[in-house]
Amino acid sequence: MNGLQDERLAGVVQVRGVSSQRIPLVFDSPHSGTDYPNDFGHQVDHLMLRSAEDTHVERLFEPMLTHGALMVDALFPRSYIDPNRAKNDLCTDDFADGEVRYLPFDLQPTDKSRRGIGLLWTRAPAQGGLMYPKPLTAAIVLHRIRHYYVPYHARTEAALQHTYDHHGKVLHINCHSMASRASGNNAKSTGEKRPDFVIGDRDGTTCTPEITELLRASLIRCGHSVAINDPYKGVELIRAYSAPAKGRHSVQLEVNRRLYMNEISREAHDGFMNVQSVLERAMNDLAEWASEYRLISG
Repeated sequence: MNGLQDERLAGVVQVRGVSSQRIPLVFDSPHSGTDYPNDFGHQVDHLMLRSAEDTHVERLFEPMLTHGALMVDALFPRSYIDPNRAKNDLCTDDFADGEVRYLPFDLQPTDKSRRGIGLLWTRAPAQGGLMYPKPLTAAIVLHRIRHYYVPYHARTEAALQHTYDHHGKVLHINCHSMASRASGNNAKSTGEKRPDFVIGDRDGTTCTPEITELLRASLIRCGHSVAINDPYKGVELIRAYSAPAKGRHSVQLEVNRRLYMNEISREAHDGFMNVQSVLERAMNDLAEWASEYRLISG
């Protein structure tokens, strides 16, 4: 894309804060979209499908716009196509016979796609039933990559580059929420309780350790439990766009949904504003640190 600007591409992605950006922080929320495309074709109950959403996450981090941050949000649901997966994270068994040969890339399935939560979800959230009445076709996959995945990545990459060009550094916060207990789609034991927050830096490879520790300490000061890289280390978006040695730092942050919403109805509850305030303090700590120190390691 030519030049970054505030925009809303209906049903796909929105970018906010470009004209008012003052700090080198970029937030992206790839899983909070609730605009379900008409061609989804799923056979899963809609309420069950919504349990895959990181509902309201883009709102939790909105106060940082007033502090001069930049934000990118997906408007489509992750179960339709997941921008936090590699575009070849698919399993051959999910396709109709012979369809894989029409893809312009080789498949490289991971544990995620083998559990039905790869690039395109092929299993229903938690219960794991089949998402579609028929196997995938190459045309379906390529359509979703072209019209949803690529635009989201293009805006995210452009936002990070815009920030780097203007500040000489960038701190990328990849924003997510998690169910309060592990589900059947998770590698962890089903029903296992989760902490209030999980910070992921892919075992210290996507940002300087000071960022992870500063974020952890800030959340703990607010009385919350915090885990690092367990059970979420971060996936494609922080892997693809981080380069700590060049001043490009990415960290994933998971918020426990029970802190701010009803996990069944998806409605925000009375805890929403408290979590929003906690996150605003933590993000301002990161912004202050970023303004005082170079983000280039070594």
